[in-house]
Amino acid sequence: MSFRRGESAVLTRFLPPVAIGVFVLVVGAVVAAASAQGTLGYDFLAYDRAVRRVLDGAPLYDPAIQQAGGFALFLYPPSFVLAMLPFGLVPSGVGTWIWLGLSVAALMAGIGLLPVRASVRWTVLLLAGLSWPVAYSLKLGQVGPELLLIFAIGWRWMDRPARLGLAGAVGAMIKIQPGILLAWALLTRRWRAVAIGVLALVVGAVVATAVAGGPSIWPDYFGILRNVNDPIATPHNFTPGAVAFQMGVPAGTAALLQVVSSIAVVGLVVVSALAWPATTSLLVAVVASQLLSPVLWDHYAMLLLVPIAFLLERGWWWTLAIPLATSVLVLPLGQPPILYPVAFWLTLLALLATGRRTAAERAVAPAEMAA
Repeated sequence: MSFRRGESAVLTRFLPPVAIGVFVLVVGAVVAAASAQGTLGYDFLAYDRAVRRVLDGAPLYDPAIQQAGGFALFLYPPSFVLAMLPFGLVPSGVGTWIWLGLSVAALMAGIGLLPVRASVRWTVLLLAGLSWPVAYSLKLGQVGPELLLIFAIGWRWMDRPARLGLAGAVGAMIKIQPGILLAWALLTRRWRAVAIGVLALVVGAVVATAVAGGPSIWPDYFGILRNVNDPIATPHNFTPGAVAFQMGVPAGTAALLQVVSSIAVVGLVVVSALAWPATTSLLVAVVASQLLSPVLWDHYAMLLLVPIAFLLERGWWWTLAIPLATSVLVLPLGQPPILYPVAFWLTLLALLATGRRTAAERAVAPAEMAA
């Protein structure tokens, strides 16, 4: 029985309150525990301190940083500081709670904008409530909810050049990886979206340069990225190569695995963009944006909720197992690091399978009409 045919009046009636209740209960418990332990907003404080350095006339970046993951390390593009400037006007503790509220709002808006049936959106909200990556991202004050909103906008309005272009540009200003939306637009010949996105990036870069310390911020930024983006030895990293290394594979072999994985991902992005349906290829790019990151934290897996929504809409109900494998339900049993690269690759392969099926259906249809 497919996900679509299995829907019932009971599910439609009870799914929304259950989804909301689970989200409030799980996320509320995680946030309350973090607040009590003094660990709420671990990553937000990096943004907050960066803004305060800029307002004090100090350098935006610390060139001595050698490894990602440390406390209050700002490793984001200079343009991101522009969005965070208002937080310099309030105490850090207040800013942490404001950012948490904005992040929850972004997550809700992103799920609400997903171009799928209402029942699928409620299912995604339930999955978000059960998701450890979602709760952990909110606890840290990470930008995952904002990126989920950006990817949802890109998907919903992929044929609206201004919205797609601005979504890709804003995403790239927050973190480099979402800029893949503009690469996808280029591959699919959405020229106006590319032009709008590039223009927005240029404007953002110029303003950030003027506000955040002058042209030197750019070599400082790329220098830090060069120092910290080790896809193999970075602790708590979940790239395929890093996980292999953690499992005892020699560093050289793990590095080769990472290179092979990255090349395969790039190839699939290009092939899907050129040959397969637009929605499938866009979501392949969304998954690829994270698999191509040299540092893949576990909370990045929250972004898989976007392609999972599409797969559920298509009736691929078994893909519920992908986010559930990293949910709070299995957290007490332990989550082997290999779960995360497997989750990303399994989602990618499922998308590719739907793309091949759709392409095959399109190829068969004209022949059937002719017959």
